[in-house]
Amino acid sequence: MFKKILVANRGEIACRVMRTAKRMGIATVAVYSDADARSPHVLMADESVRLGPAPAAESYLKAELILLAAKETGADCIHPGYGFLSERESFARACAEAGIAFVGPPPKAIAAMGDKIESKKLAKAAGVNVVPGFLGEIADTDEAVRIASDIGYPVMMKASAGGGGKGMRLAYSEQDVREGFEATKREGLASFGDDRVFIEKFIESPRHIEIQVLGDQHGNILYLNERECSIQRRHQKVVEEAPSPFVTPAMRKAMGEQAVALARAVGYYSAGTVELIVSGADTTGQGFYFLEMNTRLQVEHPVTEEITGLDLVEQMIRVAAGEPLSITQDQVGINGWSIENRVYAEDPYRGFLPSIGRLMRYNPPVAANGDHARIRVDDGVVEGGEVSMFYDPMVAKLITWAPTREAAIDAQIAALDAFEIEGPANNIDFLSALMQHPRFRDGAITTGFIAEEYPDGFHGAPADTDLKRTLAAIAAFAATAHADRARRVDGQLGRRLPPPSHWGVRIDGTDHVVEVSTDGLIVDGAALDLALEYTPGDRMVEAEIGDHHHLNVRIAPVRSGFRLTTRGASHIVRVLPAHVAPYTQHLIEKVPPDLSKFLIAPMPGLLVRLDVSAGDNVEAGQPLAVVEAMKMENILRAEKTGRVKSVSAVTGDSLAVDQVILELE
Repeated sequence: MFKKILVANRGEIACRVMRTAKRMGIATVAVYSDADARSPHVLMADESVRLGPAPAAESYLKAELILLAAKETGADCIHPGYGFLSERESFARACAEAGIAFVGPPPKAIAAMGDKIESKKLAKAAGVNVVPGFLGEIADTDEAVRIASDIGYPVMMKASAGGGGKGMRLAYSEQDVREGFEATKREGLASFGDDRVFIEKFIESPRHIEIQVLGDQHGNILYLNERECSIQRRHQKVVEEAPSPFVTPAMRKAMGEQAVALARAVGYYSAGTVELIVSGADTTGQGFYFLEMNTRLQVEHPVTEEITGLDLVEQMIRVAAGEPLSITQDQVGINGWSIENRVYAEDPYRGFLPSIGRLMRYNPPVAANGDHARIRVDDGVVEGGEVSMFYDPMVAKLITWAPTREAAIDAQIAALDAFEIEGPANNIDFLSALMQHPRFRDGAITTGFIAEEYPDGFHGAPADTDLKRTLAAIAAFAATAHADRARRVDGQLGRRLPPPSHWGVRIDGTDHVVEVSTDGLIVDGAALDLALEYTPGDRMVEAEIGDHHHLNVRIAPVRSGFRLTTRGASHIVRVLPAHVAPYTQHLIEKVPPDLSKFLIAPMPGLLVRLDVSAGDNVEAGQPLAVVEAMKMENILRAEKTGRVKSVSAVTGDSLAVDQVILELE
């Protein structure tokens, strides 16, 4: 077995690998950029080596620096994690030439599967179902239009070396191809150094199912069941679960056997994932097609670990050390259900725009490992750390396990309610809304789920009447606590007077009357069976409703009330003494300014294209500019017809969020 492992990565996955390595008694080495000098993965490791400046191209993507760090520290193996160099054939080969074990598949397998065009040809030759499409090189946009028309719309344009949702465009028409083909090429070149694009048929009502494979260097290859990864936004996975609510045992066997056949055809060993697109409209279970093979550990690997009881990082290390697999296919079972939510630094209330900045507060839910439910948080951040513009915006992975799918979902909702993040915007409300959505709970999901269910963006999960009454009671109880503290301040008039007990509470436009007394809480004349504790300054209220229902509510004082956050939404609750509340109807509401005449940067990013100049006439919906953020290009369009009055930015500018790019007359 290895003595020392260098983890050629950062953040969550670096910490994840190190935890297993330490449990196995293997010493650990971290590498870091200047932006990560005090990051958790650096502090966790036994040794650490600086690579270079913050940009990945100058640090984590410098293979020669990583190999030098391994030699200087005496590391006898390197785990690449995911992303960065994990699927670079040249890096795996360089490790072998340096006499350092690469914890991953052989270079030839990485090369075979790394090119999406060539991998589809290999898959077809191995007897694996493939999606109809054009796998040759496409010269220009006109040829792309001809090919797309021959295949039949809708089609998907993909960068050949793409991954992680980057370099992909869905086209329903010739116009979509003309607008998106060149952008796809640019994204592929910027992110992967390869601008080749291929086009394939887009499967209607598609589900994204992937098969986890695991092989050793002795010819043994297993499939470890499937993962459902259909909940995606812009082709980026958001929610994953294992097993899939759609896959039958017969489908699982057919998919698994094809995945193993493909792995065997390229001499694969270590952990890998065969991704499939599955037609949700095909009830026969035959409509599944090969998408790609990821020759590395997947972000979503924990859900497979939770239902199989295997530590995939440990298995990868043992395989790299030459050990045979310790289990057979018949011993791979399915125990319960596991769900993973990816917590991102992004603002779902503003079109999921990336968010960066310091984590002023980071308090994940407490890990639990019970027989009826488990909570696991895989992260690589700490309170006071920073979400950087240089790397992926994922903050943490929240994983739950339970005997049933419904129980695993409920555990997610409760854990998300208890998750505290302040600083960068985050998607916790959105994830909770997904978990509560009836269609998700029914398992009737496709890769178009988010676009179909949130066509106008996300505005918070809807709250039913009972939840609103409960929140009104909590707000009134908290207001009573604040009033009681205020009257006890030394030297205040009315110190001996009791705090108000009757409150007028407005939540989501609805008014409630709440009475707080030693006997309990009364909302709109009806008693509410609610038990809770709150002291001014608390950030979380843990309420018990009835005998068995628990509710975690994040609470923060605001003007004339509180912001209460729970069950996928934040509610601004106004709380006033009951005799004062009726007079608020006479207050004049402030009208927000009209910003439609401005083109505003919706996120921090680089202005890579500006399509208009001062004096130009524009139509509503016309592309005006392109802003690149997190290596993704975002087209900014005119909200209304008008004439460009002035332009305040030029191509190449680094834009701040809400910075004005141009103004319309």
